Amino acid sequence: MAVDYNKIPSPCYVIDEERFRKNLSLIKHVSDESGAEIILAFKGFAMWGVFPILREYISGAATSSLDEARLCFEEIGSPAHTYSPVYKMSEFSSLIGYSSHITFNSLAQFRKYSSGLQNYSKKISAGLRINPEFSEVSHGLYNPCSPGSRLGIIAEDLKDGLPEGIEGLHFHVLFESDSYALEKVLSIVEAKFGKYFSKLKWINMGGGHLITRNDYDTDHLIRILKQFREKSGLHLILEPGSAFAWDSGELVATVEDIVENQGIKTAILDVSFTAHMPDCLEMPYKPKIWGATDPVPGKPTYRIGGNSCLSGDAMGDWSFEKELVPGNKIIFLDMIHYTMVKTTTFNGVHHPSIGIWTSDGQFRLIREFGYEDYKNRLS
Repeated sequence: MAVDYNKIPSPCYVIDEERFRKNLSLIKHVSDESGAEIILAFKGFAMWGVFPILREYISGAATSSLDEARLCFEEIGSPAHTYSPVYKMSEFSSLIGYSSHITFNSLAQFRKYSSGLQNYSKKISAGLRINPEFSEVSHGLYNPCSPGSRLGIIAEDLKDGLPEGIEGLHFHVLFESDSYALEKVLSIVEAKFGKYFSKLKWINMGGGHLITRNDYDTDHLIRILKQFREKSGLHLILEPGSAFAWDSGELVATVEDIVENQGIKTAILDVSFTAHMPDCLEMPYKPKIWGATDPVPGKPTYRIGGNSCLSGDAMGDWSFEKELVPGNKIIFLDMIHYTMVKTTTFNGVHHPSIGIWTSDGQFRLIREFGYEDYKNRLS
């Protein structure tokens, strides 16, 4: 059922339950058929207001901080698979209380905290993040195998063997990638670290598996996961973030003003790129707008501007079928994964509400934000 954007307040992030469930069903299918455990990475999607839906399909999550691990424990209802580049001693005992798996970024971190794991009242499965020194990710910001990377240990670091107490390995070298990229990585991981598989219980293949993209070959993914599981004898874990919420919702905004300077028209909205869509500037990438296209000669064309005072809080250009006027709705597509998790209240601009378009064709407001949300972040 199509979302009726006229019923959505502005500004607002709105997730479509029907599309969300479609993603979840496909992910569960891959998990069931391959035998791999697929869990949600909170760093890509942490909209816990829809976790009751999520829990119908999966039962776990990957986290990277104490707060994420606690959110998993409280709102998913299960202990987290936790990895962080570094842990703080003051938080570690609380962190493992919310976790079932702890992955360490370095041997030094494992040695520092291994006694705490051994003395803890429940069993915690410890792992090491590995760097296979291979990734097809071209954007340096997202390539964990770049020269000098701080993330993970290379095979040479294990020349003396696996430390006692390590039960798993964890790699994360993909970004919105397909199953063929994973297949290449698996061959390299096996070549460099396969000699340790017999001593392990699990291997975590991280995130970046864009399973729910239309052109993703899920049959191939299922096949290579089954082959790898049967050959290695290990429990397989995947933790995508984007795949869960891919193309499942929008950011609804409104044109508040039109300004013109040297022939360039800018539509200023009630949302901000820097505060509400920072991933667009970080990557960078130009988001899609419903009913708009790249510039077309002869059509009304606008740069889109945010409502903060940052000069660079703008992006463009787009062409529309009609001239824009204040009050027009602007619908940014695919704005649920890796967007909501990075928002700020920079400049005190009003943070978009959060809502869901339910499967029975109704809008339900989940959360509104106000002055206290802005104030309480600062002191």
